[in-house]
Amino acid sequence: MKASESPQAAQGKSLFPQPAKALKAFEAIGMTVEEATLSEPAADMWRTAVALRFWSVGADLQAFYDDPAKRALMKPEAIWEVEGGMKLTGPQLAVASAGRSRIYQAFEAAFAKYDFLVLPTAQVFPFDVKERWPTEIAGKPMDSYHRWMEVTLPATMAGLPVLAVPAGFGGALKLPIGLQIIGKRHSDLAVLQVGHAYEKASLWIAANLPSALNG
Repeated sequence: MKASESPQAAQGKSLFPQPAKALKAFEAIGMTVEEATLSEPAADMWRTAVALRFWSVGADLQAFYDDPAKRALMKPEAIWEVEGGMKLTGPQLAVASAGRSRIYQAFEAAFAKYDFLVLPTAQVFPFDVKERWPTEIAGKPMDSYHRWMEVTLPATMAGLPVLAVPAGFGGALKLPIGLQIIGKRHSDLAVLQVGHAYEKASLWIAANLPSALNG
């Protein structure tokens, strides 16, 4: 079986060593791990995801936005979603829909060679609760409140089964980071089986639990 790490969908090389080290567990269970890219550019996937999220989330929040009293209680990020959806045109939605199809086709092409794809679960370790959201990661500005977890959007847009598994702990506070195991359409059971095998081969994670779980 073959698994692929896809740094292109993650907007470049991993910003922390834990996911890269965790990939060795896949090799330990008999898988070949290679680096791969998707044919759809990461920037295009992001634009597609943002437009479709405007359309979906904005519609869900529209009734709150339309009530001035409730709108005054909404977070700026929620208002941004609604107003983004209100600005969408039919042609823009058509473009986003076509983009989503290309994302799915890009995964299909990758799965012609690989059994699974693997990505980090975020571009950063958990951040302080007092921080609204990361505005910059490794010198790259984050232009929205959810871009720090951009790596989760491609598989979501493609409607594929994804399992998040621990990859280790790091940073000054030894906070967790994970991996997404992404499978082909309707391969939910296979994804769970690989995740179980990965966990069995990753006993080293138990030696790095945060203090809150060691009590």
